[in-house]
Amino acid sequence: MEYTQLGRTGLKVSRLVLGTMNFGSYAEESDSHAIMDAALGAGVNFFDTANIYGRDDHKGLTEEIVGRWLAGGADRRDKVVLATKLYGNMTNDGTPWHQQSWPNHERLSALNIRREVEASLRRLRTDHIDVYQFHHVDRATPWEEIWQAIDVLIRQGKILYAASSNFAGWHIARANEAAARTGMLGLVSEQCLYNLAERTAEMDVLPAAQAYGVGVIPWSPLHQGLLGGALRKEREGGAARTSAAAGRSARGLADPAVRARVEAYEKLVAEHGFEPGEAALAWLLTRPGVTGPIVGPRTTAQLESALRAVDLDLSPEFLAGLDAIFPGPGPSPEAFAW
Repeated sequence: MEYTQLGRTGLKVSRLVLGTMNFGSYAEESDSHAIMDAALGAGVNFFDTANIYGRDDHKGLTEEIVGRWLAGGADRRDKVVLATKLYGNMTNDGTPWHQQSWPNHERLSALNIRREVEASLRRLRTDHIDVYQFHHVDRATPWEEIWQAIDVLIRQGKILYAASSNFAGWHIARANEAAARTGMLGLVSEQCLYNLAERTAEMDVLPAAQAYGVGVIPWSPLHQGLLGGALRKEREGGAARTSAAAGRSARGLADPAVRARVEAYEKLVAEHGFEPGEAALAWLLTRPGVTGPIVGPRTTAQLESALRAVDLDLSPEFLAGLDAIFPGPGPSPEAFAW
């Protein structure tokens, strides 16, 4: 496994990030534990979860599944860089978090930050969270309040770093400028939607992240399965990883333009002897500023496939072919101005 610094920090993390969103939803707890065993055994040390994962289907909160695994081995917690998130509502009346309306049980107020970090620590069975991520920007709460609450948690030893997810470039700038005014480190990483088929982040998120020394952690690296051999699976009658993913892939492929690009992609990948999903992950590892993509396996076989991406050597010819099929938007403001 290869390792890199997380943004401008001294923290070393693996070039692949183990995403746990499927744990408790599409992977049973025993399978989830096996995947974490295999990931750690392969050298993956960066695990990502969130307070709301596993919530809506009532099959088990993902943080609890991860917590029981962490508690099952004496050195697991010491080896893992543990990241989780807050923003969504986590009250316990059985209603999906996005349908909750109880005040102060969501977003990034100082009150909710304190409440949610304590709840995550209990579920994860640990005394600290390494990377605590804001799952979405909170337009109603001032950054001064957010950073004051984070400073308290850092001083208490309950978190080590703060990070973001789904922020625009100017949100990253505003957050880190506010942190600098108080002498704090600020955001150290940003999780954003970024893959071959969705390169909007190159306009402002990636440049802002690089300017502020923020590591980039792409989510949905296979674009909901479209870059994972969707057409080949369609021909072979294979199922997508979940029924929901199958529906999203089918809707995407129903667009003739999307289908044509995916067909060209799978042809190019086959010509170079790569697997589609592995090539898509490997491409992200070549992108400036990218720490590592989040992979969300529901089986150990899927994890093994993702691990092979780290060792792929993509030629300039192949990279040029990818750009021809999936051209990026170009930098901002040139992408939309003269």
